[in-house]
Amino acid sequence: MIIGTGIDLVDIARFERSMTRTPRLMERLFTASEQTRRLRSLAARYAAKEALIKALGGSDGVYWTDIEIASEPSGRPHFVLSGSTAQVVADRGITALHLSLTHDAGLAAAYVVAEGGTA
Repeated sequence: MIIGTGIDLVDIARFERSMTRTPRLMERLFTASEQTRRLRSLAARYAAKEALIKALGGSDGVYWTDIEIASEPSGRPHFVLSGSTAQVVADRGITALHLSLTHDAGLAAAYVVAEGGTA
């Protein structure tokens, strides 16, 4: 059963300007392993974190660095959750999160489906 969905779109140039203007955003928004990625990839990961918050129905108990977007060997992205964010997801009965990322034409987008329970 689908518990929630979320989608987010990020203007990559605007994102890059924000990151350049406010360097501390990097450590506030991304885990150490994410911080090694290129800015356009980080824009997609930022969109994924926003889309997850939308799928959850709000940001109460959710922290940016509790959400990491990692990649399987195939390149498929997935969430690695920790701390209170992992607890929020469990408390909402979510047993699976599905994530799709893309970036093209100066935009980065993410789509999240939160699944759990039975139909």
